[in-house]
Amino acid sequence: MALRITLAGSTGWVGKALVAAIAASDDLELAGAISRSAAGQDAGEAAGLSRLGVPISASLEEALKAPSDVVIDYTKPGAVKAHALTALAQGRHVVVGTSGLSAEDYADIDAQAQQVGRGVLAAGNFSITATLLRRFALEAARYVPDVEVIDYASAKKPDTPSGTARELAELLSEARQPATSKPVAELAGVRETRGGALGAKEPVQVHSLRMPSFVLSCEAVFGADNECLVIRHDAGSSAAPYVAGTLLAARRVGSFTGLRRGLDTIMD
Repeated sequence: MALRITLAGSTGWVGKALVAAIAASDDLELAGAISRSAAGQDAGEAAGLSRLGVPISASLEEALKAPSDVVIDYTKPGAVKAHALTALAQGRHVVVGTSGLSAEDYADIDAQAQQVGRGVLAAGNFSITATLLRRFALEAARYVPDVEVIDYASAKKPDTPSGTARELAELLSEARQPATSKPVAELAGVRETRGGALGAKEPVQVHSLRMPSFVLSCEAVFGADNECLVIRHDAGSSAAPYVAGTLLAARRVGSFTGLRRGLDTIMD
């Protein structure tokens, strides 16, 4: 039996690519689609494909009237937490591709997932190379305590930092040793130029740039005595790198209970 997918954000950049990939898959079925701007249209036609016979709903609640197994969310930061909690309450597993959630948001989602016995897989970036950036940076943090993150995105990206940078900084905070740089609270001048601190254990400074010509790039910059290391990921203009990782997450999210963050938690 095919795995039934409800896709929130079906007419977005990644959403359209996911509609095409699900339609072409032998083991996946598009059971529902959500897009307020395209409500009532056929999900296939709205994605530039032939008709799929799946009408686009204006809300997740409406789409969940059709039976499904997994909800994939590629919407907006202000909506994704409520979507995840609603989907879990309706007995679905959840894959979160939308960025902008805080650690507290994820804690609430995890608690709900544990309570209802469902799985949630959330990632700031579902591409394989972005996942490798995270893995290599965490390895480097074992040996080099000083690390900061630089986050690049388009001028119109609504959240800061990106999900990729936020997730990386929070994980580095848990893995790194105390920094040798002077604490921000002890600096003179304009302290905001040192960026924002993320992470509960050993906070990591994150600097976000928002300007034209960037899609999404993220750097982990490590500094040691007389040497430095920069690990960087650059995204291209196509949504294709995110599709395979998202669908891998959809296929595996039912194999565990609670929240997991990062594609690498299911890759091995």
